[in-house]
Amino acid sequence: MKDFFKELFEYSHHYNQKLIEIIQNNPENISDKALKIFSHILNAHHVWNNRLIGNIPKYGVWKEHAPDEMIFIENQNFEESLRILETLDLNETIDYRNTAGKQFKNGIRDIIFHIINHSTYHRAQIATEFRTSGLEPLMTDFIFYKR
Repeated sequence: MKDFFKELFEYSHHYNQKLIEIIQNNPENISDKALKIFSHILNAHHVWNNRLIGNIPKYGVWKEHAPDEMIFIENQNFEESLRILETLDLNETIDYRNTAGKQFKNGIRDIIFHIINHSTYHRAQIATEFRTSGLEPLMTDFIFYKR
């Protein structure tokens, strides 16, 4: 299971890096909405990683980042997720509070899947935003990654 999640994090990291490259190379065509959504992908991943390891996150879920900051945050998120896979028992559950302060309990494996699924969902929104802005959307389906 850990190997499968590692592969999914690698897939997500691969396409996040490609999106950052497009964002940085096309500043005039990237909408504020696309930047906001991509920042949210980075922030949510950061928040969930920190919940899993019991730390307080540095970023709120809707903090906006400049394009030149994004690769650093993406790389940190990816490396931390790989450490989490190596050190935590995926069958355990954790207690945490959401951003509104409400208490929850979820399985680590479910949270890890959520991080990946959440990013995939929002990358699709960015693809739609790219098309609206005149950019060719990046094809980020998992099967394309596997080819």
